[in-house]
Amino acid sequence: MDENAAQASTGASGLAPPAIVVMGVAGCGKSAVGIALATALDAVFIEGDRLHPPENVARMARGEPLTDQLREGWLDAIGEQIRATIAKGQGVVAACSALKRGYRERLRGFCPDIVFLYLEIDPATARRRVGNRKGHFMPASLVDSQFAILEPPGQDERALTLDATGPVDELVGQAMRLVRRS
Repeated sequence: MDENAAQASTGASGLAPPAIVVMGVAGCGKSAVGIALATALDAVFIEGDRLHPPENVARMARGEPLTDQLREGWLDAIGEQIRATIAKGQGVVAACSALKRGYRERLRGFCPDIVFLYLEIDPATARRRVGNRKGHFMPASLVDSQFAILEPPGQDERALTLDATGPVDELVGQAMRLVRRS
């Protein structure tokens, strides 16, 4: 993402609150980076996993990947929370896989100026991280299904790609530099 795109995303004056979605497959660090970035920006953090309907959680817990149709209501719930937070004049950072361009476009329907922070990771590292998580509904067996549908952000999207294997504080620092340019 270039500097002009960053300026367009937060307003040329820098007065508009940021709307950032930390995205990527399970295990890339969306929540850890999102929480730290929201803290650094004094923004509201939205944990997308908490907005899944119980039926979706049950499906994933059984090892069943979600369909596009099953994700629609979930994406709308995240988008509504982003829109409501921005409407209050607050910045927002949301953790949401946003694996497909269509999912990102759906979220942009709620807030056109969203910037996506794509945490890129390899399948083996993602599977290992998910396998090591305690108390999460998403099994490591679903990681490959996420890579199978993943459409990384295109050059024409407001997105920044970062190496998800880096330390959280380094990833947040890179993201903060992007926000400060605007």
